[in-house]
Amino acid sequence: MVAIPAAIAVIVVNAAGGPIWALALLGIGILAMHELYAMLRPVQPVAVAGFVALAGMLAAALYGTHFHILLAAVSIVPVLFVLVALGPEREHATLSMATTILGIYWIGFALAHAMLLRELPHGNAIVIDVLVGTFIGDTGAYFGGRMFGRRKLAPRISPNKTVEGLVIGMVCAVAAVLLAGLYQDWLSTTEALLLGVGVAIAAPIGDLFESFIKRDVGTKDTGRAFGAHGGALDRIDAALFAAVVGYYIWYALA
Repeated sequence: MVAIPAAIAVIVVNAAGGPIWALALLGIGILAMHELYAMLRPVQPVAVAGFVALAGMLAAALYGTHFHILLAAVSIVPVLFVLVALGPEREHATLSMATTILGIYWIGFALAHAMLLRELPHGNAIVIDVLVGTFIGDTGAYFGGRMFGRRKLAPRISPNKTVEGLVIGMVCAVAAVLLAGLYQDWLSTTEALLLGVGVAIAAPIGDLFESFIKRDVGTKDTGRAFGAHGGALDRIDAALFAAVVGYYIWYALA
């Protein structure tokens, strides 16, 4: 029930671009970071540092360059240290800082790249292409695995994923981007193929990365933001990796 309204919302804010797109990314990023830091609560990550870093990186992506994103990411390290040093005593202070930085570098950098991608020529359409490839690939992997799955892909990380599902999902992801490219006369078949292959490779790795963390902390879903579909991080895990790869592919092509 929430998938269609969420898709419409993404299309609308992506079409608007600029500060509206940045604010939308900030909102979903804060929610995803909150879910991550909640899972890692035993080591007390400093959530406020993560949120501030995310806002700074998105602002840098909107108004600055790669340099300013890097500056925002690096600057948070001494700020984080000061917050931990001057705050209440923590049993695992080093782990607190490490898990905080995990959220910044995993979620913050990815969403900053989504901001950068939107600002490239035809970036609004490429963002949609990347998301379509990601979610069609994920759907193809799910149903392909259920129907044809025999060999386990990574049983220690995600027991239900299969090699057959992965292959079918990757084919679906590439096909989805190629099909989207047919309606974009400025996107050649070769460019759409390169973008589709990048998404097809990156998205499953992003999915497995999140599954690894969830399995390590002993939880099935990151939250309930999307009801039975899980949390925000469950919905965007693959897209976080795909957005970064999609940006660098399109940056090179554009």
